[in-house]
Amino acid sequence: MTTGTPARDAARVTEAVKVYGSGDTAVRALDGVSVGFPAGRFTAIMGPSGSGKSTLMHCAAGLDTLTSGTAHIGDTEIGTLDDRRLTLLRRERVGFVFQAFNLIPTLTVAENITLPLDLAGTGGSREWIDSLVDAVGLRDRLHHVPSRLSGGQQQRVAVARAFAGRPDVVFADEPTGNLDSRSGGEVLNLLGRTVRRTGRTVVMVTHDPVAAAHADEVVFLADGRLVDRMENPTAERVLDRMKAFDGTAAPV
Repeated sequence: MTTGTPARDAARVTEAVKVYGSGDTAVRALDGVSVGFPAGRFTAIMGPSGSGKSTLMHCAAGLDTLTSGTAHIGDTEIGTLDDRRLTLLRRERVGFVFQAFNLIPTLTVAENITLPLDLAGTGGSREWIDSLVDAVGLRDRLHHVPSRLSGGQQQRVAVARAFAGRPDVVFADEPTGNLDSRSGGEVLNLLGRTVRRTGRTVVMVTHDPVAAAHADEVVFLADGRLVDRMENPTAERVLDRMKAFDGTAAPV
């Protein structure tokens, strides 16, 4: 059973199964997961190592294909798209923030932020880009290249780039994994503020209960299955829930 409806979910998967390998070496990374990520909300995905959380994000974002089941961005079923249309969907309707920043080292901060718009040939709204630059607090660094920025500053550039094209949903994969606690907190606060101020949607994979506490809701995976959801999380509640995993949790 899916959570939410197509009109309310920025992204969702239904009966999602992902199997890597075959025969005796097959690994079932997702085992019939149905979950929606509500529009205008910040959702965190958590679970033990090997639970399938990154696989879920990659399949929901169209970076990987499901073995069976469906994945949607809004009303668009990803599995029905050819390579060209899938590329366009990822460019125009999906944003990404990765642990490794993935900035172009030869481009300035300003050029990195507008890169998705430049690739799409749209140019975008100057007012929108200015608002993002102010949100990430790097107006005085716009002409610097990434090597002249701290890790936290680089990730803030990556966040601004992810939102530059006004995507339906931004997927963030361990966005604070390479940052110290202070810089990580700044990036998480930025993600939360951007969701609240712009109505955009963020789906974040994390292993950190403190990071998950910045989200509006946490979904928990174990052994490739959805086993729990938590509204208004706190670090303490998330940590307690993680400690409770024993490999026998029943899917919800």
